[in-house]
Amino acid sequence: MSKAVHRRYVAFSDAHYAGNLVDGAYALKLFGDVGTNLSIELDGHEGLFAGYSSVEFLAAVRGGDVVEAEATLVKKGNRSRTVDFELRVICRVSDDTGSSHVLEPPLVAVRARGTAVIPADETEA
Repeated sequence: MSKAVHRRYVAFSDAHYAGNLVDGAYALKLFGDVGTNLSIELDGHEGLFAGYSSVEFLAAVRGGDVVEAEATLVKKGNRSRTVDFELRVICRVSDDTGSSHVLEPPLVAVRARGTAVIPADETEA
């Protein structure tokens, strides 16, 4: 099974809502980045993202978190790639002093499934 993983600190400036919450689009942007990474490793091309068949927002992502975005290849067609995505919170800020702690196990915040397409001329190379 092929996969790619990115980790990122969520800046407090990315929080836009009460409770220091980050919007759901933040996770989708990370899925785009890690999905592009996976496409490059699989096909030597960034690919073109066609869309999501499902997205589930399961838990909050907050400023100060450290998150891990993972893309896993589920199915490889001639030009299409079905990919499962998961965003996990692996560290969470404890208070206003900057104190943080590692979450064990990590908190699954977002899951999604999407399809990427590799241009025809790239699959013939």
